[in-house]
Amino acid sequence: MINHVIKGADSGTDIIFLHGFGGGIISFAYAARCMSKSCRTTLVDLYGFGETPHMDRPMDLNDYVKSVEEIIRYYVMKNVILVAHSFGGRVAIKLKAEGNDAVKKLVLCDSAGILPKRTSGYYIRVYIYKLLKKLRLKPNMGSADYKGLPEIMKKTFINIVNYDLKPCLRDIDCPTLIVWGEKDRETPMYMAEILNKNIRGSRLVVFEGCGHFAYIEDGYRFTKLLRGFVNEESHTEAAAEDLDA
Repeated sequence: MINHVIKGADSGTDIIFLHGFGGGIISFAYAARCMSKSCRTTLVDLYGFGETPHMDRPMDLNDYVKSVEEIIRYYVMKNVILVAHSFGGRVAIKLKAEGNDAVKKLVLCDSAGILPKRTSGYYIRVYIYKLLKKLRLKPNMGSADYKGLPEIMKKTFINIVNYDLKPCLRDIDCPTLIVWGEKDRETPMYMAEILNKNIRGSRLVVFEGCGHFAYIEDGYRFTKLLRGFVNEESHTEAAAEDLDA
């Protein structure tokens, strides 16, 4: 099982925080501390980050999804809210799109998962990369995230970033809150709009002046928003119970 920390009251609501690429348990520490007063919170180190080692083979998105599902099953969680940033958003989207009934709500913070728009410069770089490999020269290209990875994680990185999650969005049937930094360059605003358009009933909240880590840059606003989102679910459930009675 991946490394994780659980804190807070066992109120019937579980919040699992899924960090972005290069992050870990500390990424959502502030939000988890705030929410642990009323919910049970789980912080994780996804495979290859923090204290969770990478598998001894190249991985794909399904491996990450299964690792989170293992935690849900082990602790018999039945009312789960996934709060995910960037890379973690890929995991959350895929997990819920596959129909996990334990997940009742999603919070996607500057989430990855939508393939970026390709410019002519991108195709030129791909051509140069392939040419250099053909000439048996070592290409010095790629993002900083990619260059710093061990060889096995580079293969995992490629498997995951090339996976287009847009077709999965129509299968998400739970309330979804999308939180985005207005100045996000890693996952630009048009990606937030695609998520909002394709996830039924989703709500988009833009943090003006913030970038890719909007949930940290304005942590107070984010936790206040998250607390309201959790409470909205509680009110909905209470109303449903009244109707059943």
